[in-house]
Amino acid sequence: MCRFLTMAVPGVGLLTRLHLYAQRRSRVQRPVLRLLSCPGTVAEDLRRDEQPSGSVETGFEDKIPKKRFSEMQNERREQAQRTVLIHCPEKISEKKFLKYLSQHGPINNHFFYESFSLYAVVEFCQKESVRSLQNETHAPSKGMEVAIPFRSRFFNLKLKNQTSERSCVQMSNQLPPSSKKLFEVLRDAESVDDQLNTLLKEFQLTEENTKLRYLTCSLIEDIAAAYFPDCVVRPFGSSVNTFGKLGCDLDMFLDLSETRNLSTNKTSGNFLMEFQVKNVPSERIATQKILSVIGECLDNFSPGCVGVQKILNARCPLVRFSHQASGFQCDLTTNNRIALTSSELLYIYGALDSRVRALVFTVRYWARAHSLTSSIPGAWITNFSLTMMVIFFLQTRSPPILPTLDSLQTLAELLLKEFFEYFGNFAFNKNSINIRQGREQNKPDSSPLYIQNPFETSLNISKNVSQSQLQKFVDLAQESTWILQQEDLGGPSMSGNQPWGLVALLLPSGANRKSLGKKKSRKPANEKVKVLLESIKSNRTENFTNTNGKRNISTQT
Repeated sequence: MCRFLTMAVPGVGLLTRLHLYAQRRSRVQRPVLRLLSCPGTVAEDLRRDEQPSGSVETGFEDKIPKKRFSEMQNERREQAQRTVLIHCPEKISEKKFLKYLSQHGPINNHFFYESFSLYAVVEFCQKESVRSLQNETHAPSKGMEVAIPFRSRFFNLKLKNQTSERSCVQMSNQLPPSSKKLFEVLRDAESVDDQLNTLLKEFQLTEENTKLRYLTCSLIEDIAAAYFPDCVVRPFGSSVNTFGKLGCDLDMFLDLSETRNLSTNKTSGNFLMEFQVKNVPSERIATQKILSVIGECLDNFSPGCVGVQKILNARCPLVRFSHQASGFQCDLTTNNRIALTSSELLYIYGALDSRVRALVFTVRYWARAHSLTSSIPGAWITNFSLTMMVIFFLQTRSPPILPTLDSLQTLAELLLKEFFEYFGNFAFNKNSINIRQGREQNKPDSSPLYIQNPFETSLNISKNVSQSQLQKFVDLAQESTWILQQEDLGGPSMSGNQPWGLVALLLPSGANRKSLGKKKSRKPANEKVKVLLESIKSNRTENFTNTNGKRNISTQT
């Protein structure tokens, strides 16, 4: 197992400098290029590379992904097929509940959560247990209404004895913390470094939330399998690339590659047998027809799927709906292999070191706090664009951090400040961002922000961003650089009440920043930064020495 990608073990701080980069750089870049050109082989190739002879042992543990992205997805899918979702009554005994379900087979694990009501996710050890439970489940009596007899893995549990008392059921959290709670936790941290990792811990997807996402995809797959028995519904994007936060949307695509493989010509002697199929003029029309039918099925037959919208004329046709039980907003596309490949790329970057993810989460939260991003489509910068900008910054800083496979032994706070400083001075008017080559390039068109899609290189993933939104990003990046440079924000204040570190950085501009001290000027952010920096420079020159040449300590900010 190679030791290129490492992470600090307990007792080793985050302040360790990157000291092995130079001697490993030439060796580790080749595997990355090979990995990106061969989807599904990323972690495998990384594990095969041996540690360079004569390299220094760092004492850090290996953070290479232990499984290939495809292996991880397949294992999660198999796990979801052994899992059921149960709507539970408010009063329930957890012990009796598990004893009842155990009649159908041993249970691997379970958890409860609330989404308007109480739900339980139960994973059996064997798929046969799910079939056994389905065989003993009754169709509900709806009086004058008629129930559509669809045998899903989404059940409704009722109690015969309504006097049963609800035991103390531990709930799994499915939502991120409120801003108030987050700021309280961040204020209690010991350093900005600690704040970055705390923010990551509070917002990243939990194991339970990840299981619920794969289960939701599996339930949708059950619907699609009525038409395409060998199809697979795969999650992609934030749900699987390790950069997703609690509450993010669930993107999934209907993978029909196995169905197409089974449909290839079969030859026996002099005979050639083919399936009779419907022919359509183009791949796009086929996609629209498939999604139209699946959308109808979700709307009419799938329990818990509401608000189904068929958006078939978009560049990438999709079906959008809400899954009530899980609380996820879902987008379903078909055969979106490029999106899955992009997810794998970020999965690898996220596995290099937790500080990469901590930096991405912090930049994203900073952008949302200042309304640079929005859940509503528009001219805003997207989270994906921000993530690509972070990766590009880590590739181009000196010394570069990505895509090398060395451990990121550097100060996380330093990276955050450098990120804002880098893009606060980036020549967006003439240069584009290209993470495939890790360098700036001349823009091929006049888009305010041009970030090349790493797999469809002719596309600009940030084409929607307007000039005003980009300028707002630059202004805030410059302002944030200044905030992080202030000495009194390097750690908790003596009083414990003054915002510091990320808390000061994440407070929205304007009225909500009054607690930082002096009333803010109405000048543009970049102008304020220039004035403040000039003021600091002037004060230091004036106050560092007095007229007698003696050292003089100034208390001015």
